[in-house]
Amino acid sequence: MTYVHDVHPLRSRIGDFVAGLRALEKEAVSTKRVSEFVAEMQPSADALAPYLLWSRERYTRNLIYRDHLFEVLLLCWLPGQKTPIHSHAGQLGWLTVVQGELICRNYRFVRSQRREGITIPARYEARQGRPVEVELLNSATCQADRKVAVVDRRQTTHQIENLEKSRRGSVTLHVYSKPIDSCVMFDEASRCCERRRLQYYSESGVILGNTIGPDHNQYLADRAA
Repeated sequence: MTYVHDVHPLRSRIGDFVAGLRALEKEAVSTKRVSEFVAEMQPSADALAPYLLWSRERYTRNLIYRDHLFEVLLLCWLPGQKTPIHSHAGQLGWLTVVQGELICRNYRFVRSQRREGITIPARYEARQGRPVEVELLNSATCQADRKVAVVDRRQTTHQIENLEKSRRGSVTLHVYSKPIDSCVMFDEASRCCERRRLQYYSESGVILGNTIGPDHNQYLADRAA
């Protein structure tokens, strides 16, 4: 698909942000380099307005840009919406809160299964969709303060939830490297993990498929009221 970005400095910084990421691809990508870039060049809320798309059903994943090395997403969260506990499987990620407040909980898989005298590591069980437990390691509140949170290869199993009570919702900007199309998600009811395909709610500001409808239009009307 073709991505269209306005690089006019008085109207949008999306094009500049994407161009800067592409420039980083000329050298080895490091957590520090991308963290500094996102902190310095993160687009304004006005520049991100075309990607502010919401759903009452769940948080939305709105694709801004994707190539072989980087994926840029804007996620929109209504109060109470959250991700499943999930693993990025070694993927690097950078997150900054554009609007509102969220909590990020970090976990690890802790239980091993014993079969025929052989102990199966919990991380293997999680990949195979067999019963496994998770342990909460820590949690942190992220606010719209322009700070950049990092997901690295040492800690990639987490959950994000919007706990704020306003009607405005929360918005987060994410940069991932490399892009992935699926991840391992933990089902709290069955205590099992399974690999699920990730989906976008929109691409370049255009809602995909049949997702637009009374739900989306009503939320826009409620926000304008």
